[in-house]
Amino acid sequence: MLKILQISDIHLIRPGEMLFGSDPLARLEACIADVNRNHADADLVVFSGDLANDGLPEAYAALKERLPALLPPYRLMLGNHDHRANFLAAFPEILADSGFVQASVDIKGTRLILLDTLETGMVEGRLGGGRLEWLDARLGEAEGRPALVFTHHPPVDIHMPALDNCRLMDSQPLLGVLQKHGNVRHIFAGHVHRPVCGSWHGIPFSALRGTNHQSAPVFAGKHRVNLEPPAYAIILVSDGSVVVHYHDFLYSD
Repeated sequence: MLKILQISDIHLIRPGEMLFGSDPLARLEACIADVNRNHADADLVVFSGDLANDGLPEAYAALKERLPALLPPYRLMLGNHDHRANFLAAFPEILADSGFVQASVDIKGTRLILLDTLETGMVEGRLGGGRLEWLDARLGEAEGRPALVFTHHPPVDIHMPALDNCRLMDSQPLLGVLQKHGNVRHIFAGHVHRPVCGSWHGIPFSALRGTNHQSAPVFAGKHRVNLEPPAYAIILVSDGSVVVHYHDFLYSD
């Protein structure tokens, strides 16, 4: 059994400041404490982007100070609110592949691929600059072994127009790469701050709430923020299944 945790959209700001009426850093600390208490045995924790709300160096410094408290190993991804250069200045040990923060990790016979969908200055996601070619190569190296793809921006409409307008814009080229290899069992996304699941051309996908604030379930009109409970995902992978649980960590025992 492979156990992965997905934490997304932590939106850190300057320590001590508030965002939408709550403290993102305190929420992250509560999340880490809950993971350590209940899921210290996880094989990997994936932070799927929007680590900082404004890409500030102070936010990444605060993140770097808190992460050593997390018991399971972890990987960091970027989202549209992040600043790639400021992130790499704080985490120089994370080598940027051709200038992008992405990685391929093999655990228990499964390949995890973490994509960098950040397009500087844009809210929507892109996979230019060789990123699709990089994905193609990493999937090919798996030689048919199952793969899980993590991407900040979802490639599929969730039928909330304010969010669909800023999803991953390279969805059709991405689909072509995924269908070419046929070994992707699930796509995990962040960005939308909603617990969403479904399938995209036969490939299951899911997204989840952030740790600080959420998107109101608005299916027409402008985007609105609400304060539904923060959550992280518990992903359990076996030979025949991928199961995703959503855990509201502020209300756990």
